[in-house]
Amino acid sequence: MFNLEAFVEDCKAAVRDDPTHGAVAELLKGAMTDLSAVLDELGEPTSGGLSAIYKSPQLTILNVVWKPQMVLMPHDHNMWAVIGIYTGREDNIFWRRVKDDPLGRIEAAGAKALAAGDVAPLGKDVIHSVTNPICKYTGALHIYGGDFFEAERLEWEAEGLTERRWDPERAKALFED
Repeated sequence: MFNLEAFVEDCKAAVRDDPTHGAVAELLKGAMTDLSAVLDELGEPTSGGLSAIYKSPQLTILNVVWKPQMVLMPHDHNMWAVIGIYTGREDNIFWRRVKDDPLGRIEAAGAKALAAGDVAPLGKDVIHSVTNPICKYTGALHIYGGDFFEAERLEWEAEGLTERRWDPERAKALFED
């Protein structure tokens, strides 16, 4: 049975023992084996949002709810991350910097579709964009190896794929209904 409070404590202990994403990824994989228990604990998503479950300088745990057909521009985290989908779907496009580009542009380098039960670790330097391709809310636990809201990060604007500073308020507003 998934218990959010115990899960948070387990993640905190895992990061104390191993500051990489390995142990946290295993914890999240374990949680995603019982999706109905996770849904019972977190509730069926009914509106978009970024809800902080736990936040410290070493660890952030978010309940991320993607609105139907929502698209989030390319961005980095500047820290490792682990994503676990508990309902719905999340499509990721992975990007890489265009070599020697003075504008800091990026180009697509791969993709991965995540469905309910899937867990995906992301390294510190990963750049990705996210789409909820379905007509219902997608719920995911996102765990980060640092303070998600305070980290210096970048995002790339959609049309020209040129970089700019990530703005947490602009990101939060995208998730609101």
